[in-house]
Amino acid sequence: MRIIVAAVGRLKHGPETELVERYRKRATQTGRGLGLRDIEVIEIRESRAEDPGKRMLEESIALANIIPSGAAVVLLDSQGDNLASAGLAAQIGQWRADNRSAVVFMIGGPDGLSPSLRDKAALRLAFGAATWPHQLVRIMLLEQLYRATTILAGHPYHRA
Repeated sequence: MRIIVAAVGRLKHGPETELVERYRKRATQTGRGLGLRDIEVIEIRESRAEDPGKRMLEESIALANIIPSGAAVVLLDSQGDNLASAGLAAQIGQWRADNRSAVVFMIGGPDGLSPSLRDKAALRLAFGAATWPHQLVRIMLLEQLYRATTILAGHPYHRA
């Protein structure tokens, strides 16, 4: 199973990019023993449309176009479910057991994601009630994916 993090916007080179790559590599290494083929990050260019609704629609279409057939879709959404790390790991493990081709985690732009894309989500995931910058959300998500792989592998990284 592949894990894809699809995000609107591009990270500039710097500490944020380094942290994303560090956790992506760790999660990929730990995940190989679990049947996870790869953990990849796909950046979607922000729409240049002036109208917020049109920007949201264009970005949502670009994100929808990268969803592989048979994939579970997870939206990062401030109104979503607050899962504990073990709960996220269990859900990823269940999708793996269900032979899903991939799990796609989607981080929308500042205007959010279209209702049609939200309807495709198997899970809407929140990192608390606070509003987070997209760069930090990407880092937190990759860390949680690394943590999930260590939980599934029985590695002592996660101490709850």
